[in-house]
Amino acid sequence: MIRDGSHVMISGLVQILLFQGLGELITHFLLPLIPGPVIGLILLLGFLALRKGVNASLDEVAITFSQHFGLLFVPAAVGVVMFWPHLKAHAVAIAAALVVSVILTIAVTALVLKVLSRGSRK
Repeated sequence: MIRDGSHVMISGLVQILLFQGLGELITHFLLPLIPGPVIGLILLLGFLALRKGVNASLDEVAITFSQHFGLLFVPAAVGVVMFWPHLKAHAVAIAAALVVSVILTIAVTALVLKVLSRGSRK
């Protein structure tokens, strides 16, 4: 017997997959440089902004996913363990790339914030 809660979860998952599918279609036919899930997320954000809220089924899925975020890191951890010898061999290059990317990310974020804050003062 299917409980009422599972109908809510299925509805929320269908909504998420629908927007991801739309994003994939847009990526395939119009914007091949942007990943489909990113476009789908932007479309979902726009949809939620137009509705001025999140419906119950989408909220339920988001809460359930956020309670199990740890499971999403299992494949990454397996990859790290699997490629440990390669990571050790290139540790200096990886560390340099991480440091440079963090510094660039902070700098670009600061510049964007500065530009956007100038526009809001006018």
